[in-house]
Amino acid sequence: MTKTARPKTDEKAADESGRANVTFMPGAAPPARRRRRSRAWLWLPVIAALGGAGYYGWRAYAPTETATAIITQPVTRGDIENAVTAVGTLEALKSVDAGAQVSGQLKALHVAIGDTVTKGQLLAEIDPATIENRMEINRAELANLQAQLVSKKAQLDFKQANITRQRSLVAGNAAAKQALDQAVADLAAAEADVNATEAQIRKQQATLGGDEVDLGYTKIYAPMAGTVTANPVKEGQTLNAVQSAPTIVTIADLSTMTVRAEVSEADVGRLKVGMEAYFTLLGQPGKRFAGTLRQIEPSPTVENNVVLYNALFDVPNPNGELMMSMSAQVFFVQAAARDVLVVPAGAVSAKRGEGGKAEVTVVTASGAQEVRQVETGIRNRVSVEVKSGLAEGDKVVVSAGGGKASGGGSRNSGRGMRMPPMF
Repeated sequence: MTKTARPKTDEKAADESGRANVTFMPGAAPPARRRRRSRAWLWLPVIAALGGAGYYGWRAYAPTETATAIITQPVTRGDIENAVTAVGTLEALKSVDAGAQVSGQLKALHVAIGDTVTKGQLLAEIDPATIENRMEINRAELANLQAQLVSKKAQLDFKQANITRQRSLVAGNAAAKQALDQAVADLAAAEADVNATEAQIRKQQATLGGDEVDLGYTKIYAPMAGTVTANPVKEGQTLNAVQSAPTIVTIADLSTMTVRAEVSEADVGRLKVGMEAYFTLLGQPGKRFAGTLRQIEPSPTVENNVVLYNALFDVPNPNGELMMSMSAQVFFVQAAARDVLVVPAGAVSAKRGEGGKAEVTVVTASGAQEVRQVETGIRNRVSVEVKSGLAEGDKVVVSAGGGKASGGGSRNSGRGMRMPPMF
């Protein structure tokens, strides 16, 4: 038999330890262990990603409990009014255009925009040279006619003397009757010439008087006291007053202003002449300027198919703080109450209880809710006056609606959205 070669062992060492001899073969087992460990590390990111996705889904889609949110407000005491609102502009109560009634060059302008003038004050002057020349010609013509009148009257006196003489001659049979007839005709013609010349003189005098009036028109005086608000012409400009009178300055009385409010056709029926009105300005929102509705103009204006009616009321302006063309937020007061109990309009139920009283939900001191019937008064879009049924400080329910917990909010916000990538 062939003997198998065996590795040599240290028999002495084996005897000393009492155990079997073990021979180690390097490089056999370690490679397999390292491969199993490397595959395990590859699965760790996948497991982490699945765990994160599961936690995200549980947080986003887990059912949550719902709660009812109740909004309350206390009953307060204050002022309330029901008013028709509109947008308006400010204009002067009285204004006038001072214009030129004669043509010519504007020689001098004595006022500027913003100046305060008195009635009869000289505002401007137009060059009077043309009118003065025309007046000189008319005076000469008048003098000529007056000289002609003297000549005509002398002829008339001669004709009268001639007819007297002819009558004496005819009476003594010293002249023919034909000569007397001719003398009568000559006298009538002389009288007609005198009358015609006197008529021409009167006409020329009237023309000269018109020239004097035109000469007075070359100086423009203020027709009323007020403030100069416009000046459309300048010194040296030529004015043509043949077809229309050109405006030189506009004078307005700013001591009283008129508010011209544009009210829609849906609200104009709620307005009554004499009702209280006030407005606020953009620059002074906290200040009210009060007046009384004076007029509702019957003719509307149409803007972009919207029918608007002009409602006018006047306000004093002693300090001059109100200016023309200012924009105003206008309120026409239908009803108003001062120092009354007021609740939000959303707290009053549209359902009516006994006796037609409105219903309001009140939160008691214990936290319970009870429905009370209240008598209401003035109502607007924001607040309602309460005449009875509530006390100041009572908490009324304005609105109640379903609400979600914090987790529910996340769930709702996450629906319909793509989940962000985890890796």
